[in-house]
Amino acid sequence: MGKDYYKTLGISKGATEDDIKKAYRKQALKWHPDKNKSPAAEEKFKEIAEAYDVLSDPKKREIYDQYGEEGLKGGNGPTGDGPGNTFTYTFHGDPHATFATFFGGSNPFEMFFGRKTNGRDEEDMDVDDAFGSFPGFNMNGFPRDGPQRRKQDPPIIHELRVTLEEVFHGCTKRMKISRKRLNPDGRTMRTEDKILTIEIKRGWKEGTKITFPREGDESLNTIPADIVFVIKDKPHPHFRREGSNIVYPVKVSLRQSLCGCSVTVSTIDGKTCNMKITDVIKPGMRRTVAGQGLPLPKNPEQRGDLVVEFDVNFPETLPSNAKDVLKRHLPT
Repeated sequence: MGKDYYKTLGISKGATEDDIKKAYRKQALKWHPDKNKSPAAEEKFKEIAEAYDVLSDPKKREIYDQYGEEGLKGGNGPTGDGPGNTFTYTFHGDPHATFATFFGGSNPFEMFFGRKTNGRDEEDMDVDDAFGSFPGFNMNGFPRDGPQRRKQDPPIIHELRVTLEEVFHGCTKRMKISRKRLNPDGRTMRTEDKILTIEIKRGWKEGTKITFPREGDESLNTIPADIVFVIKDKPHPHFRREGSNIVYPVKVSLRQSLCGCSVTVSTIDGKTCNMKITDVIKPGMRRTVAGQGLPLPKNPEQRGDLVVEFDVNFPETLPSNAKDVLKRHLPT
């Protein structure tokens, strides 16, 4: 069973955006390790941050609601941006950065906890009362300059070049990125490297997008950009592809094109097949070998076709006697 993010925040599946924010605020303040000295506080604080990161984002929440944690993190859920697109979620792993970003980049404990007001400790105040009376926050307890005013940076697009053999067999790519991250103090920055793992599924089409949400640079005022990898084909010495079909160009002489010939055709999985042509071969003529193309993206057990495309190599010149023979025997 995957994680139940709704249970972690203490809300129902039909919770509104405000409900999610209120629940995160309440749980994050309750379990923040600076205030909660329980041995389980740090892990609970991280679980709360991950739950908020997913449920506060409409796209991630929609995929989670349909496919659960496994579908969200395993890349099985569609993005809604078109066929062939894949959404893969990984929590950034820093709950303190989530906390600092939510509260506008400052520490609310320094604002009103640990001081005396009207003869009593602020630490004994109700959290909602404290936020509601503090000038930096509205009556719902959200920072007035907090996340609702932030915009997400535009997606960062990278091309991911793959060979046709990698598309045929499937493969794993590991891409190293460097990004800026907020430190737990919510003010200073650090640069860190991260390895993003991409599982190239068999038959993925050129243009397929793999999205890693919010893996771009963090800042106090913006939401980190999504990192998007777009599949692009590497040039192949023998083939090119058209969807799930593979095109194999073959050059024949003028004589072969008129008199017929046999050609040996290679396949993407290293096999060969012989093709006998008795018809007149016209430039651009195609013949198909069924089921010898790439796997179909939605059904990898089935394959497209191998398309043999003929190119006739016309001679630059002909001797006079050859022209006379052709004139006598070729139809007008």
